Amino acid sequence: MLQGLVQDDHPLTLQHILDRMRRMYGDGEVVTLTDDGTVRATYSEVCERIDRLCSGLESLGVGPGDRVATFAWNSQRHLEAYMAAPCMGAVLHTLNIRLFEDQLTYIANHAKDKVVLVDDSMVPVLEKVAPSFQTVEHYVIMGDGDAGSLPNAIRYEELLADQPGGYDYKPIEDDRQAAGLCYTSGTTGNPKGVLYSHRSDVLHALGQCIADALGICNADRVMPVVPMFHANAWGLPHASMFVGADMVMPSRFLQPEPLARLIEDERVTVAAAVPTIWADLLRWCDEHKPDLSSLRVVPCGGAAVPLELQKAWEERHGVRILQAWGMTETSPVGSVARPPRGVEGDEAWACRAKAGRILPLVEARLVADDGSEVDWDGEQTGELEVRGPWIASAYYEDPSGADKFDDGWLRTGDIAAIDSKGFIRITDRAKDVIKSGGEWISSVELEGELMAHPEVLEAAVIAKPDERWSERPLACVVRSEGSDVSAEDLREHLRSRVAKWWLPDEFAFVDEVPKTSVGKFDKKVLRKRLEEGQLEREPVGAAER
Repeated sequence: MLQGLVQDDHPLTLQHILDRMRRMYGDGEVVTLTDDGTVRATYSEVCERIDRLCSGLESLGVGPGDRVATFAWNSQRHLEAYMAAPCMGAVLHTLNIRLFEDQLTYIANHAKDKVVLVDDSMVPVLEKVAPSFQTVEHYVIMGDGDAGSLPNAIRYEELLADQPGGYDYKPIEDDRQAAGLCYTSGTTGNPKGVLYSHRSDVLHALGQCIADALGICNADRVMPVVPMFHANAWGLPHASMFVGADMVMPSRFLQPEPLARLIEDERVTVAAAVPTIWADLLRWCDEHKPDLSSLRVVPCGGAAVPLELQKAWEERHGVRILQAWGMTETSPVGSVARPPRGVEGDEAWACRAKAGRILPLVEARLVADDGSEVDWDGEQTGELEVRGPWIASAYYEDPSGADKFDDGWLRTGDIAAIDSKGFIRITDRAKDVIKSGGEWISSVELEGELMAHPEVLEAAVIAKPDERWSERPLACVVRSEGSDVSAEDLREHLRSRVAKWWLPDEFAFVDEVPKTSVGKFDKKVLRKRLEEGQLEREPVGAAER
């Protein structure tokens, strides 16, 4: 074989991104919202602090491969940890601050965390479970608040101040070395660990910077509302630091008013969050009319983004919502819904309603129940499987998840169709599909159509047992404030939008759809409430065929 004469053995590591921050983008800025206003630091200052944090962690006994955990909001200090731990050869483990106590215990012990960096505002939460952590030797408190009963606690700023400055980074020769660890939300069984490599982080960041993805560039001011403990904050910190884009960190101020003010005051160009955040923010912005003209794109995912939400933002505020698809196991971005060239009007909106076109370097296929591959005709469905350089190949030290991997492919659990242009249309999660009279009903599509009603804030559809049809859809709906929209109204609203046999024959009006720790609809909670008779159902007609 005649080989090319290029330096293709050059390792792709986060040290390269850190070096670019230091050498080329020293005037880049990190802005963090605090109780006392915004705090600012240049990338040059951040890099100097990253050096000191590396020395400080080393002084606490952290060595190559050790897990350094964070329990924190999005902030400059969290960003420093994002780079320090992997660049010194350790592994960054982002603990989800919204998990139940037993899940936190399981994850910290399974990961064998050695040091935990914790925001002072989160100390009361962490100290409840700290006695159950078996391997943690030190807690580093980020902020001036009380350290509570956490053992071997040290102040973050004191740890940095005690270091001489500078750090002797040992080159990472193999870019397959572990860089980060993030656990799934554990909707079934224990949470599963996804162990990212330096190579996967770098390639994922590069993928986000291409124009057909998010197009992150040096001129951007990026605000990740999505938590830094969730799937690398969708890779936005790595992509932003790669190209020197400014970063705006909202910390724990995730309510509509502070988010809108931060976008307006800091002239944010890219802001990313789950649909529930943007739905809440839309209602506030409709009333208060902030200046959001700086926003060029709003990446949105974690759950299907209702088309009506996208249209409302664009028509009323000139803000473009960009739907993307991914999961913790895909680092996470796997597809982005940018319409193809020449596609406009309703056809463009149809593209934007989908999960998006598969990104370069990611491969996808659809697999039927019998194991055969499904054609990409936009209609036939199967389980979506993906592979690529930033897709997980296995779970970290957990063979119980082996069934999620199929001969080098990740089984996503999403039921989908793919068209000839590579656009994915997800019809449901495999565990959420409703099989009624031998035919499939998409809960995702029903939810989208229900949330298109102006008096519906949220809607989640689950299967309910039915003696005749095996299963029927039950629509759990949150009304808008002051609304008395009825089940019959909603059924009539759906009549021209979905097949008649999809029409729910029962509705349950609820105060709120329960959410997972990362803001997704938690349907298992609704199913349990249904099983225990806790959902008050309102019948409306019979199932139609």
